[in-house]
Amino acid sequence: MVTLSPPARAEVDVDLQLVLAVDVSYSMDIEEQRLQRDGYVAALRDPAVLKAIKSGFHGRIAVTYLEWAGPETQTVIVPWTAIDGAESAGEVARVLADRPPNRLRMTSISTALAFASRQFENSGFRGGRRVIDISGDGVNNSGPVVAPIREEIIARGIVINGLPVMVRPGSSWNAYDIMDLDVYYGNCVIGGEGAFMIPIRSASEFVTATRQKLLLEISGLMPEPQIYKAQLRPRPTPADCLAAERRIQRDFDGWRR
Repeated sequence: MVTLSPPARAEVDVDLQLVLAVDVSYSMDIEEQRLQRDGYVAALRDPAVLKAIKSGFHGRIAVTYLEWAGPETQTVIVPWTAIDGAESAGEVARVLADRPPNRLRMTSISTALAFASRQFENSGFRGGRRVIDISGDGVNNSGPVVAPIREEIIARGIVINGLPVMVRPGSSWNAYDIMDLDVYYGNCVIGGEGAFMIPIRSASEFVTATRQKLLLEISGLMPEPQIYKAQLRPRPTPADCLAAERRIQRDFDGWRR
């Protein structure tokens, strides 16, 4: 049971309203889910992150943390909470550290984004940038297609950043996974002014990537663009934003024959 107090009735000015939307589908194994949660706990306690928060015009941000999986499974773990220093950040970190992640079926990025965007409507906070930070290890394989929902959210001035988890790229456990999840996120998920993503390619990167992501989101900066060296790695081709949906349809058509 979350014990954090809800925001006051009067809207509070903040520099950033941030929704942390975290994948808890079964394609994420228990260890990955623990590392993902630990990454946020460590980042919220990091002195550099706290300094970045205090450096803003208002010296505070608002954060809510939710978990998602299939079309009907989105759960708010930490309600909207103002963070203005070590004490408030530590309280959010404590809630995350004390509560184990859920494990649920399917991966619906589209409904996760739609649910996350609705959280801004009654946040209790005012002003600042509005950002959804979505993390996950797979493509959209249930619920509506992603593109129309993403475009509607971007049109409202909300930025979508990504944290694609590629510790086990193209895992045989999930027939709908793809190798270049970062390309999929870049073409099909993130968007808005200054949107970016930071791929996680090994277990050791969870803490550092989450910390870097929060620092960039709080400061409003963008990461350095990735440089593709032609002789070492070709520039990735655009991802098929309907990759999983097309494969599911083919499987269904084959089953009906």
